[in-house]
Formats: sequence, C-alpha cells, structure tokens
Amino acid sequence: MAESQDPTNRGASESADQLERITLWAEANLGGKVTRVERQRRWRPVWRVSMEDAGQEREYLFKADRVWAAHPYLHVHEMNLLNVLAAHDIPVPPQRGFCNDPPAIVMDWVRGGRDPGLVMEAVETASTMTPDRWSASLQYMAQLAAMHKIPVPALEAIGCSKPEGPTELALQHYERFQAMYDEQGIVDPPMEFATRWLRRNVPMHRSRISLVTGDCGQFLSDGPDLTCVIDVEIGHLGDHLHDLACFRGRHPVENMGDLPSLFRHYEKALGEPLDLGVIAYHTVAFLGVGYFGPLFALSRTDAGGDWVEAAVQCAFIGRRMLEALAEVEGIALDELTLPDPRPSPLEEMALSKLAADLHRLPLSETFASWQRGILASVPEYLLNQARYRRWAEDTDLDELAVVLGKRPADLIEADKLLVDLIRTAGPERDAELLRLMHRRLLRQCLIIAGPDAAEDHLALMKVEPLLDGRMDRVGDPALAFA
Repeated sequence: MAESQDPTNRGASESADQLERITLWAEANLGGKVTRVERQRRWRPVWRVSMEDAGQEREYLFKADRVWAAHPYLHVHEMNLLNVLAAHDIPVPPQRGFCNDPPAIVMDWVRGGRDPGLVMEAVETASTMTPDRWSASLQYMAQLAAMHKIPVPALEAIGCSKPEGPTELALQHYERFQAMYDEQGIVDPPMEFATRWLRRNVPMHRSRISLVTGDCGQFLSDGPDLTCVIDVEIGHLGDHLHDLACFRGRHPVENMGDLPSLFRHYEKALGEPLDLGVIAYHTVAFLGVGYFGPLFALSRTDAGGDWVEAAVQCAFIGRRMLEALAEVEGIALDELTLPDPRPSPLEEMALSKLAADLHRLPLSETFASWQRGILASVPEYLLNQARYRRWAEDTDLDELAVVLGKRPADLIEADKLLVDLIRTAGPERDAELLRLMHRRLLRQCLIIAGPDAAEDHLALMKVEPLLDGRMDRVGDPALAFA
C-alpha cells in the first residue's frame, strides 16, 4: 500500500494497472491467454499484446488516445474510418473492438516494418529507402488513389463533415486545430502568420471532395509488399491534394524516396492531373497542422509523452512551414551559422549529472529503455540551450526591435507584440515578417543540431522544392503535371 502512494512509483503502478486491465479485456473478449503486453514507442500509449489460444499464437495492437487533446477528432473515429476502408477493399488491420478501460482501439497486429515517424527516433536511426520499401511505396500510391475515390456518403455515414465551398474544402480540417489553439490561449507568431496567409490564399478553383487521410504515407510493408495502411486518426473530407502535400512535409524525416516519381504514379492511378500549386499551398497547411500538435504538448506535464520531441518539432516543423510558404511567395530566406558556444559551467555540470543519473535508472516491465531515454533527453536537450541561449535570445530581441520599433523586455513580451503586429499587418509586410520568424526558428534548429553538425542533419533539412523556381500562384494550370 505504501508503495502505491509513493509519488516516485505512481507512474510505474499506473502502468502496471493498465497492463492488468488490458489483460482482463483481451482474455474476456478475444479468447485465449495473454502471454505478453509490451508498450511501444509512440506519441500516444500503444501496446503490443501477445496471446495463446489452443496452441495458436495471436498478436493484437491496443491503441489508446493521448493523455491530452492533440487533435479535434474522437478516439473511436479512427476505428470507424478503418472499417470504411476495409469495406472498400483497402488493406488495413482488422478491427476487433473498443476496450473501454483503458480506452483503446483493438486491432490485429500486422507484420511489417515502417520508417521512423518521430523526429528524434529518425535522428537516432536514419530513415532509408530500400528497393523493397520503394516497391511498397508505389503500391501505397495506388491504394491512396483508391481511398480518394471512396464515395463521400460512406464517410458522412461515420460522422465526417462535408465541406461547403472552396474555403471549407481547403481549411475545414485546419480550422478545427486552430480552434483548439485559440481555446488554449497559445501565443505563437509563426502560427499566427501562417493561419492568416492560408486564409488569404485559399485555392478558390477547387471543388472535388474526397477522403483525406490527414497524415499520409503511413503504411506497413513486408519485403517488397505493402501489408496495410495505418494511422488514419485525423482522416476527414477535404481536398485530396492535401495528402500529396503530406509527402513533402514528412520527407526526409521519413525518407519517402523520389517524390516526383511517386506523384506521377499516383496521378496515373487516380486518372486526374495534379495541380502543383495547390500541393504547395497544402504543404503549408499540412505543416501547420503538424506544428499545432507539439505546440499543444509543450506546456503539458501529464505522465508520459516526449517533451524533447515536442520542442524539436516546434522548431523543425515551424521552420519548414515558413520555408514552404516562402516557396509559394517567391521569398528568399536567410542562411545562418552557429557561433562559438558561450560556456555555462554550473548549468552544464548539473544537467550532465542529471542526464547520467537518469540513464542509470533501473529498467522494468513497465519502464523500458526508450522511456528512460526520453527522460534523459530533457537535460541533454537543455545542455545545448545553455551554451547558445544568450546568443539566440539577444539576437531575437535585437531583430524584433527593428520590426516593432522598440526592444521587448523578453521573448514573452516579444511574442505578444509580434502577434499583435501580424494581426494588423497587410500582405506588403509578409516578406519582412516571414524572414524574421524564419531566422528565429532556424537559430533553434542550429542549436538542436549542435556545433559541427552535418549539412544533412534532420533538424536542418528543408522541404524538397516543388515549383522548380516557378513561383506561380496557386491554381495556375501551368503547374499541373504534363
């Protein structure tokens, strides 16, 4: 009894309790005996459950929701959408029901691999495109085209809202995240800037409505074959070209391969020409949605999660969002380099000691090595911040003084003043404000990569160009594939 009340053991006891409840549900609803329950490294709680029944081994995936609201869709929405996909012959994991305690979608564990989906995981284990994975990627493009042909009423039947008009078609999904952002009172100048730009530049000529997976390019493969489509938790009705934009947004965190070749393969399977300008627009929208998630996570102290992943994603995704926007607008951005570090001996010694002690924490059934690594990554992240924080903050405030007409007292005041300016500024100030915010985020990416980082460090990788130097506006027919 005393152990369960000890705050240092509370997380472990909660995890053990979850494993027990998962075991009870599995044995009552799936048949057989649970032999192993293993927590997986993901943003959300996910467990691999192994069972044995009459000498037969089976495996399942229990997929819980995040401990905080990270997106505007109900947890059960993904299960319902996967069932729609299965009904239209899209290969997805068979669904086995919904566990109420802990709340989790239950599906078959499907054999097959995938590239890293988390930035820090991709930094640790480089993403590669093998011949087998490329073969499966081409198969995925054909499946994606098939998903985009599913009749709209089938999606409306599970609660997907049908957009009305080109603005809703482009931004209905994005605006749901924006509403969450507004409710939380977050103050973030890049997000404010991107939202206003997206609203001003909606592709008004678009009308085709289809399923949009929302986080496209996620599938499992075994050898050269695609085994199933996964992770459609934010699937919705909208413009299907948003899914093509996901490939640009995900690459190269996940090495998606030759994007133009993938797009041509998809175009042939769909039987309709692609509009590159619209894909460029939706790249900004997709990265904006990707930026909302870590912004929601940064201030949370709930058990679990990966704080450093959120911090890195804010800098990395936010910078790439602005770079994608700059390509559409034809705005040239600045290149920066990391200066020599300014030592901060006391902080560095304390953080190094904390990281070392965290790496020494004993592992257990409910505390895996990757979970220990996530804890230790916080002081390790702060080590570089301690060495370069003064440079970044002083430079930020000096540059903001030029734009704002006064030097803010600190970055909190600076963000509030900059958001106020963005809300009143016209398009004629876009280039000035975009370059300012891009430099701020680029400085953070340089700090994350650290001194002597390779040019292809993931924190520094840019969005692959799409418009080939033709900075035409969205909707120009000249931007369609030949």
